[in-house]
Amino acid sequence: MNILLTGSTGYMGKGLLYSLLNEGHNVICCVRDRKRLRVPSKYNEFVEIIEVDLLDQASLKNIPQNIDVAYYLVHSMSSSNNYEILEKESATNFKHSIEKTNVQQVIYLSGIIIRV
Repeated sequence: MNILLTGSTGYMGKGLLYSLLNEGHNVICCVRDRKRLRVPSKYNEFVEIIEVDLLDQASLKNIPQNIDVAYYLVHSMSSSNNYEILEKESATNFKHSIEKTNVQQVIYLSGIIIRV
């Protein structure tokens, strides 16, 4: 199964990443800075790391189309005092980009409840 994982450098994301890999899934990790995610070499063939900033729509073109499941584990709370606005913008951008893929299921876990 091809799984897109946002928030892969965070506490929840790192834990989920290794659980998914140990279950035999291919994981596409969305990170703002690829240097922040180090994966043991034994997983290299099962992990793809792509740079994506959910507040930068142009970077969302890096998300591949062949995705079965997507996890949204990001929040914008530490970025600014306008975290509620940024949270909505990043979730909306994610929603629009993920609609262009083959995703069958999205799991959303974020810091704030919003409507998109």
